[in-house]
Amino acid sequence: MNNIDLEKAFIEIIQQNERIIYKVCSFYISDDATLGDLYQDVVSNLWVAYPKFRSECAISTWIYRIALNTCISSVRKELKKPQRVPLSQLPDIFEQTEDSSPDVSELYRLIYQLKDMERAIILLYLEEKSYQQIADIVGLTVCNVAIKLKRTKEKLLSMSNK
Repeated sequence: MNNIDLEKAFIEIIQQNERIIYKVCSFYISDDATLGDLYQDVVSNLWVAYPKFRSECAISTWIYRIALNTCISSVRKELKKPQRVPLSQLPDIFEQTEDSSPDVSELYRLIYQLKDMERAIILLYLEEKSYQQIADIVGLTVCNVAIKLKRTKEKLLSMSNK
């Protein structure tokens, strides 16, 4: 594949999966400016890694893994817990559905307070990823994902009762 074909294929993949990238980035940002920067960092890392992608997993799994690793690395570099942008300021990242309610907003507010790995696992769970897919993306065993997911759900429940 020549460089032009490679670039066209990459752009198409990014366009098809930009909601995934934005959604992951939105869980690790401190303000609107950072969202664009973080998105750009993820796309840059995807571009660097794209020629090495061997199709051993779904392209979305690969994108989730790179996006999560990029976002977590970015947070660690800042050495501070980022503040979150209200969902109302994130244009079209979260689909507006009949389920959009104060309860959904509260759930996301609570998710923002979780640790990085907990947040990643619950985000993927809410995206209806299987335990195996979550394990592949975050680099844990399926059993470990199940345990962490159960504990994270319990933590969210206890946080909501306060």
